[in-house]
Amino acid sequence: MGQRSKRAERCAVCRMQLELCLCAGVVKLDLATRVVLVMHHREVAKTTGTGRLPLMLLRNSERHLYGEEGAPLDLRELHGQGRRVLVLFPGEGATPLTPALVARDRRPVTLVVPDGNWRQASRAARRIPGLAEAEPVVLPPGPPSRYRLRQEPKPGGLATCEAVARALGVLESTAVQHELEALFERMVERTLATRNQPAGGLECEAGRVAAPHP
Repeated sequence: MGQRSKRAERCAVCRMQLELCLCAGVVKLDLATRVVLVMHHREVAKTTGTGRLPLMLLRNSERHLYGEEGAPLDLRELHGQGRRVLVLFPGEGATPLTPALVARDRRPVTLVVPDGNWRQASRAARRIPGLAEAEPVVLPPGPPSRYRLRQEPKPGGLATCEAVARALGVLESTAVQHELEALFERMVERTLATRNQPAGGLECEAGRVAAPHP
């Protein structure tokens, strides 16, 4: 990316360059599922991060930062709201997120999604109070990632937005999944355009929150 692109003024919400802003095309969705994004503080400044996209689209969503010294995060309050709390991370004991799993408990779902690299996300899932009590779930194997903005060496990795979209495809509907995937695609295509790269270039995967078990 050229120096001019790096210095370009960006939207405070979508973090895209102003002439490529995504916000005007976003129509908020009201869902029964509540998405709680647990973002590592180092992800905030990364303009190629996709965790902010679900927050833009989903009215019933929120972000919490973790990893900053002196600012501990406690999510135990999520369990006192009469909701089923799932954490989307492919750790030990995670169960595939399927319609059958959802049917076992009809309470509305709070879906907690760690956002960071593998090490950051795994630490969040283990160390943040409240997440150990959540049900760990993982997405079933699916199509490869469409993310092409960061190099990701781990096979099967997905960008955070892709992971949330696929999870909501199970928890809500395929229509919701497609809305979020469409926003993700616009973000990727417009970012690639600033790099003078073709949209169909080399695929690189990032975000490991929904990588299936090997």
